[in-house]
Amino acid sequence: MAKALLGYVGGSDPRLLSEMRRLQQRVQDLESELVRIQAENDALTAAASHDRIMESVDAHQAEPALT
Repeated sequence: MAKALLGYVGGSDPRLLSEMRRLQQRVQDLESELVRIQAENDALTAAASHDRIMESVDAHQAEPALT
C-alpha cells in the first residue's frame, strides 16, 4: 500500500528520484536563504534600535563635561 501511495509499483522510477533530489536541494537552498535573511534582518533591527537611542539623546540639554 505504501508503494501505491507514493505513486509507483515495482521499483524506483529514476525520474521520481531525480525530482525528489532536485526538490530536496531546493529546500536546502531556501533554508539557507532564510537563515541569511534572518541574520540580515537582525542586523538591521539592531542598527535601527541604536539609531533610535542616539536620536533620543538631546545634545543641547547635555551638561558640559567636568574639567
